[in-house]
Amino acid sequence: MATAAIFSSLRRRRSPSLEAFLSPVDLSGFPLVQTLAAISTEIISSFSGTRFSFQRRNARSLIRKIEIFLVLFESLAESRWGSTPSSSSSSSSTALLCLKELYLLLYRSKILLDYCAHSSKLWLLLQTQSISGYFHDLNQEISTLLDVFPVNDLNLSDDVREQIELLQSQSRRSRLYIDNNDESLRRTFYSFLDGFEHGEIPNTLALRSFFVEKLGIKDSKSCRSEIEFLEEQIANHDGDVEPTGSVINGFVAITRYCRFLLFGFEEEWRIKNNNNPKKKSKGDGNDGFITVPKDFVCPISLDLMTDPVIISTGQTYDRTSIARWIEEGHCTCPKTGQMLVDSRIVPNRALKNLIVQWCAASGDSYESEFVTDSPTNEGFVSGLPTKAAVEANKATVSILIEYLADGSEASQTVAAREIRLLAKTGKENREFIAEAGAIPHLRRLLKSENAVAQENSVTAMLNLSIYEKNKSRIMEEEDCLEAIVSVLVSGLTVEAQENAAATLFSLSAVHEYKKRIAMADQCVEALASLLQNGTPRGKKDAVTALYNLSTHPENCSRMIEGGGVSSLVGALKNEGVAEEAAGALALLVRQSLGAEAIGKEESAVTGLMWMMRCGTPRGKENAVAALLELCRRGGAAVAERVLRAPAIAGVLQTLLFTGTKRARRKAASLARVFQRREHAAMRAGGYGFVGDVNGNRDGGNFTTDVSVPMSISISVPVL
Repeated sequence: MATAAIFSSLRRRRSPSLEAFLSPVDLSGFPLVQTLAAISTEIISSFSGTRFSFQRRNARSLIRKIEIFLVLFESLAESRWGSTPSSSSSSSSTALLCLKELYLLLYRSKILLDYCAHSSKLWLLLQTQSISGYFHDLNQEISTLLDVFPVNDLNLSDDVREQIELLQSQSRRSRLYIDNNDESLRRTFYSFLDGFEHGEIPNTLALRSFFVEKLGIKDSKSCRSEIEFLEEQIANHDGDVEPTGSVINGFVAITRYCRFLLFGFEEEWRIKNNNNPKKKSKGDGNDGFITVPKDFVCPISLDLMTDPVIISTGQTYDRTSIARWIEEGHCTCPKTGQMLVDSRIVPNRALKNLIVQWCAASGDSYESEFVTDSPTNEGFVSGLPTKAAVEANKATVSILIEYLADGSEASQTVAAREIRLLAKTGKENREFIAEAGAIPHLRRLLKSENAVAQENSVTAMLNLSIYEKNKSRIMEEEDCLEAIVSVLVSGLTVEAQENAAATLFSLSAVHEYKKRIAMADQCVEALASLLQNGTPRGKKDAVTALYNLSTHPENCSRMIEGGGVSSLVGALKNEGVAEEAAGALALLVRQSLGAEAIGKEESAVTGLMWMMRCGTPRGKENAVAALLELCRRGGAAVAERVLRAPAIAGVLQTLLFTGTKRARRKAASLARVFQRREHAAMRAGGYGFVGDVNGNRDGGNFTTDVSVPMSISISVPVL
């Protein structure tokens, strides 16, 4: 009798209570009647005075029906129905089944009314027809229940019986009701979407009338809440729910445009007096700080979780934190120490919804801190862009650019944040944001003394740089590269420095820019410092940037002078970045200058040997390639250190049979080098080296015996 569609289709900020799904098995008779009366009283007291923005008639009709049911329950309670054996005979079993079904119906009614009272106005408007259908379904269930309910067998008073019979008659005649005013507003909203779809920006007066006068969205904060709710629906979107994610994306873009068109930047701007908003999430008892519930804090970062996910052990972490943990090669749960069955992470939507509610109640804004697009990112990027969304976003960007150019410091900071968010949602946005002239203004904000403005501007620059054509726009902008490097060197927040490194990595994907980036004052030095002393994410950004710079042959001397080589050798000890570090070293060692510098690093050989034993398949490949080039170009002394490395024979033997195709080829070449040296040493009367890597006797004076025999079979398959 009860439909499940209301639970699967309604988009909620919080999960329904368990009672909505289960009938009261342990309740019967008089206790059940008391419970039904209590639930009915709660619904009536909670919603009878509520001013519903939409579904007013349907909601009031349902509340009136529940009021009549309350009269029935109170009458049964007064007669203590079900409290004696005599009252539990004959038709009482039918009545009991009906009352239990009413229990479920009341809980579903409560959920629906609560949904209509507290959900986003725009979402309720878009779901007008579906929600009207849910109210009609409940009416149908009431009618069916009353058809079998044994009213005449319960010794009810005439007055109560007449009310129940009247309710039965009304329920039978009920029809699906869709409010004409609600439907008219829904069509108006769609007309705005259609206007943007055809390249026509709706009239400002019409937008103001719709959002402010008719919907009651009267400030920037309310508008932002509507946007966040719609974005959440895209993230949680089911394929069979209308409208589609792409259409909702268009409505998000229109609402964002109206937010800045109608309300400008009037909003609580706390961060203009707090240059490190990250500290706010932890709370220390000072004025202006918020104490975050411990269940909302990530055990790794100790910050408020913006995207909580569950791992195989059942523990919850922030997505970015646990992703870094796994990327660094850890295979245990950070909190419990249990081994991870797999590396899958599942969104914890229930906790995320609770965090959203808590943020709303505490007056804090909830903003995901994803830096760039990623296949695992959730949010409004899920909705593919439509022409309407693109056109609305273009109109929004034109407003944001104006504030970036001439607005107050607070307005510029907000504008940079919005540019940053828009720039992470697809190449169309990245293209027209740059074409609209955002880059020069963002470059100026890179030098801001406001930490939040600086962080937002460098992150926006990073997101824009993902689009290939924007790389040249950024590099050709006067002093822009120098400003990005300046943030990397002395940024006001760790996040700004990390995102500056990531921006340099993105820009260095273009070969012709690699030398220019490396030659920028303090660039390599700052990347080396970040690789040595940064956070796990900072080290990852730094090592990838250094790797890209290492691919240009003319950058070798700069990498040595700036400490890049030393930092890369040191990074071989760090599981999270060792693979990229070994790859960069394998590139640099191809030049004699690089081989000489790497050979002088005491820990280079041991670090590369460790990678060959314990690294990832790609890391082992990079390590053996680097060692091979080091033997060929680093001189006899370095080659001796490689040969004397513990267990080198066993490691090479293993790699010959288990490595990647390239790793096996390099391992075979390295084994041949060792065999030639071993044979030459034996002919000279010992295991000492007597010549260079090519077997030429040049007076080498290495007389120390080597204690590791090099009987390595190199009969590997032809590759």
